[in-house]
Amino acid sequence: MITTLTNWLHEVFVANLNWWTLLGAIAQISFTMRFVVQWLASERAKKSVVPVAFWFFSLIGGGLLFIYSLYIKDPVFILGQGVGLLIYIRNLWLIYREWKSRKANQGT
Repeated sequence: MITTLTNWLHEVFVANLNWWTLLGAIAQISFTMRFVVQWLASERAKKSVVPVAFWFFSLIGGGLLFIYSLYIKDPVFILGQGVGLLIYIRNLWLIYREWKSRKANQGT
């Protein structure tokens, strides 16, 4: 049993290691960071908060995961990350428009 598990772990985490796997791992870590950032911001504020960094980590992680999903040719993963990217871009655009509007109102 231990030998089978050891062989499986070696195959999955060592034998299959390549640049695409590293990209996928970096992408997943970036994507996970959005939850860490959101959690810390909410704990600090003592209420639910979605900081701008959440959307940037979503965009970076989601973009890298989208590229990875294209490489592994997984249609479910491609669709999920593709739609997510549209949402992240839209939220960042709305935040930018609000910031630009506030900045313009401060000047008048």
